[in-house]
Amino acid sequence: MLELLVPAASLRLIAIDIDGTLLNPEFQISETDLATLQRAHAQGIEVILVTGRRHTFALPIAQQLGFDLWLISSNGAITRSLGGETFHRDLLPEPTCRELVRVMQEFRGQTVLTFDSNDLHSDGPGTIVIERLDELEASIQRWLEKNMQYIQFVVPIENALTTDPVQAMFCGPVAKMQRVLQVLGSCGLPITVLRTEYPGRDLSIVDVLNAGCSKGHAVERWVNYRRITREQVMAIGDNYNDIEMLAFAGHPFIMGNASEELRSRGWTLTRSNAESGVAAAIDHVLNGKPLESVVVGQIDGPATDGPVIVSSL
Repeated sequence: MLELLVPAASLRLIAIDIDGTLLNPEFQISETDLATLQRAHAQGIEVILVTGRRHTFALPIAQQLGFDLWLISSNGAITRSLGGETFHRDLLPEPTCRELVRVMQEFRGQTVLTFDSNDLHSDGPGTIVIERLDELEASIQRWLEKNMQYIQFVVPIENALTTDPVQAMFCGPVAKMQRVLQVLGSCGLPITVLRTEYPGRDLSIVDVLNAGCSKGHAVERWVNYRRITREQVMAIGDNYNDIEMLAFAGHPFIMGNASEELRSRGWTLTRSNAESGVAAAIDHVLNGKPLESVVVGQIDGPATDGPVIVSSL
């Protein structure tokens, strides 16, 4: 097994995904992960959370860590501090989104637009816009219940495009979202298409962001601002939307619950999110502690090329 003992002074930044990585299957941060992150922060290592969640939906998770940090949210579209200071926004241009809605006419019932609360002056109704609930409710009922205070109904949905949105999102059964992906793949618009699938729930989510927007690009932008090198960056993730972030980092780790497609890329496999895999990875890098389930190198299976990326509701 490869020992990855890295002096603390050589590790400057730890970028961590939230869902499926920092949060365990009960959607909580384990005491072990929390204590390890607090120790890393005390050593002067910056921790940044990098998530597909909206900033507001990620904020309560970040606040549990107990120290000041920055959040990269909406798959790289927004970089903002806990206190609300904005470093960078990579929004979907309004004309592009308007044309997207036109092209995706047959999927209006599955269309969701999200907006940055800084543009709306408050994080209330209007930060999430849909036309109606009937074709969404069965698929993402839990998400709707948690976000109802932010939702505004606008018909037609184009009328909500008075400013650039953060992203568009399509939600529904896997087969229908496969059709969404096909249409998006041939639409010719300057966009990034990200997807996630939960086959057991027959649910697929397709996110559309500005061209070039990703967790990886956002982390690289932040690293350049901090004047550190990619060799001084550790990244931990579990799914397709973490690929560019992991590829950029000098020390990439994937969770034991990561998809098989990520495992084929040769990144170090830590324990699962049910086994405090974040803490295990950090201890492995900083202190040389062994990982019981660590796998280093190529695992049989096809690699996934192109922007097949997963985000979290």
